[in-house]
Amino acid sequence: MFFLLNDSVLRLDGEELAPHVIGRRFASVAFEYVQLLGQEVFAMAPLVQRTNPEQAIKLCSLIVAKAPEINAALFVSPGIGCKPEQVSVRFATVDVAVMATLCTAQAQGNLDPLSADREVWRRLAA
Repeated sequence: MFFLLNDSVLRLDGEELAPHVIGRRFASVAFEYVQLLGQEVFAMAPLVQRTNPEQAIKLCSLIVAKAPEINAALFVSPGIGCKPEQVSVRFATVDVAVMATLCTAQAQGNLDPLSADREVWRRLAA
């Protein structure tokens, strides 16, 4: 499964997402807690999707475990060391065709924040 985290497409391991594994490991964790965890991660490392992809993949796996329909998340931090509450968050369900376009762009080295924004987040649209 592919997951768009900010401006990076990450590949999530299917075995990690198996329902029996998720059910046992994360049954008591609420989605709101996963969101807060993401905010804490991005408060400490605003570019974690690039600097620590393993940690980013774990975060994305948690998001999918609690909300399987979500395949994209945007965490925007005002700076390193900010308060977690200052990190804004958006979630989305991205169409398979759009995700394929993003994967291709990333493989060709053409996926950047502006491209991801135009395709999914539309924060910069006038």
